[in-house]
Amino acid sequence: MKKLLIITTGGTIAMKWDPFTDAILSAKSGKELLDSVPQIKQIARLELIEFSNIDSTEMTPLMMFELAQLVRKHIVRPDIQGIIITHGTDTLEETAYMLDLLVDSSKPVVCTAAMRSFNELGTDGPRNLLAATRVAGSRTCCKLGTLVVLNDEIHAGREVRKTYTSNVATFESLGYGPLGIVDEDRVLIFRKSLNRETIAAQHIEEQVLLIKMTAGDDGCLVDYALKHRVKGLVIEGLGRGNIPSRTAAKVIEALQLKIPVVLTSRCFKGRVLGVYGGEGGGKHLREAGIIFGGDLSGTKARIKLMVALGNTRDIAEIRQLFEQQYY
Repeated sequence: MKKLLIITTGGTIAMKWDPFTDAILSAKSGKELLDSVPQIKQIARLELIEFSNIDSTEMTPLMMFELAQLVRKHIVRPDIQGIIITHGTDTLEETAYMLDLLVDSSKPVVCTAAMRSFNELGTDGPRNLLAATRVAGSRTCCKLGTLVVLNDEIHAGREVRKTYTSNVATFESLGYGPLGIVDEDRVLIFRKSLNRETIAAQHIEEQVLLIKMTAGDDGCLVDYALKHRVKGLVIEGLGRGNIPSRTAAKVIEALQLKIPVVLTSRCFKGRVLGVYGGEGGGKHLREAGIIFGGDLSGTKARIKLMVALGNTRDIAEIRQLFEQQYY
């Protein structure tokens, strides 16, 4: 029987509703979580590592990197066919993308979670864990990178986003759709994500800020970032990749200080492109040295810039990492 490694980190999948505090709290250990889904032991032999037991709002980029290092260590073992990671949903898309960038293996790495705690009516945790086990043990899921499996859907770690605060169908790959589905005991893959990449970073740079643009933004947050000597900036701009002119002046200051600045869009679909003129237009920003972030969300561009800065400080090399597939 195939052997899978399960790494637990906490999240709602390991929580329960407490009637005394009227809140959802951490409750289950990794072993208790596995014991609550006895069907998975019929699919594979399991090895358990309890990495943490936290709400994913407490998951930091450094912890994500340490988790990636743990996955790197065990994914090369010949007795391990795949790895499953249980996680909270709030920051799952960031962890999954960092894993996708850092783990270079053909074996499946599968993240799963739950939107309902294990003692809520209609809890989705056990079914998601069972589906993730099927995906991690499926040879059809090799060479697909890090995957996110919830609600019987299989998504690419690079593409998936949490879209709903409470619905079990919260994870979507907007503009792309899922890679496949889990249908009872079958794993069906319909497409592959062709824009994956691996960055061989041995550490990350945590001092990277994400700033989201709104109407009338005056650049004060960029000013704050410069005063606190951030190592990188991600600007989640408007539309095609445009920002208010007062903010643009501050961004150009950052570029002149040789701080890498990546521009994305707050839109859910499409890539940024320098087609608009004016002081805050994408064309002017591009000419000033800003890096275009393609179709990445601001949160994922921040993760990628952290990883990229862990590999190189050369802005030309960082630009290549972000733009080679799109420009």
